[in-house]
Amino acid sequence: MSAEIFDKVRGVQSEIEAAQPQTMEELEQFRIKYLGSKNIIKPLFGEIRNIDNERKKEFGQLVNTVKEVAEAKYEALKARLESAAEEAAASDLDLSAPGEPLELGSRHPIAITMNRIVKIFERIGFVVADDREIEDDWHNFTSMNTPEDHPARDMQDTFYLKDSTELLLRTHTSPVQARVMTRQKPPIRIIAPGRVYRNETISARSHCQFHQVEGLYVDENVSFADLKQTLLYFAREMFGPDAKIRLRPSFFPFTEPSAEMDVYLGTATEKDYRLTKGTGWLEILGCGMVDPNTLEACGIDSEKYTGFAFGMGIERQALRLYDIGDIRLFFENDVRFLKQFASAF
Repeated sequence: MSAEIFDKVRGVQSEIEAAQPQTMEELEQFRIKYLGSKNIIKPLFGEIRNIDNERKKEFGQLVNTVKEVAEAKYEALKARLESAAEEAAASDLDLSAPGEPLELGSRHPIAITMNRIVKIFERIGFVVADDREIEDDWHNFTSMNTPEDHPARDMQDTFYLKDSTELLLRTHTSPVQARVMTRQKPPIRIIAPGRVYRNETISARSHCQFHQVEGLYVDENVSFADLKQTLLYFAREMFGPDAKIRLRPSFFPFTEPSAEMDVYLGTATEKDYRLTKGTGWLEILGCGMVDPNTLEACGIDSEKYTGFAFGMGIERQALRLYDIGDIRLFFENDVRFLKQFASAF
């Protein structure tokens, strides 16, 4: 009886060794037959109960050998067939045929406008600073001279993280300024572009997320005249060499004195008349001299150093630059809208 079972196992081994699948389909049938979950080798292990005790070890080794032979044969056949398939595919490849053209995309209008603004300020020595969008209360508000009970916080109602009173989505890129000032000594000359969030009612003119560019210059003897000349340079680079600006007194908790800057567009066209509400002036940004309390909160001696800061919404610049009437178009990902913009700047 034992001899017959041994012969049966050796017969399976000979069958495996003689097999020569020629296609991947035939190879898969080989795998199922000898290595699948219901392969013909598994029952051979059960035959050990019918083997004489003195030959059980020999039988177990033989069945294991058959299994190993099947595995090795499968791997060798698989490698050979895959190599042959690759060679056949390569022989069919026409290297002289023209490639399929890739459709080029275009930059988002917000990215185009942001890059344009950044390049303007980089030409006069400002460097780009970037940081996190999830901020803590101190960097977003308190360091900017806006303590917890300050009424200006109501103007920047924002989104807090769940179950947290300290972590929030930043309402402006001013926290970037605070982080730079706490780890770097003056002179500081940075521009901080990025996405910000506020709890706004979404409409054609406002959105709960938008983009800002803020600038900061801190050094000895920095004056309001330096701020005005910097902003005049920006306006002429952005809107043309004949651009005119005006500064109107305003309030921001982190600057003193503070101002709003308008650019004169005129009322010659219906578009400009509508955009400026008949005045010819369009508000572009807010600015001012950095409040001494803000400098001190960030570890900078306000008796030795002064500075100016400014900030503008990029969407507002893009709306004007491309004559877009609805801010929501920037966030809807409508390909028909986005295809209109070339990747200039």
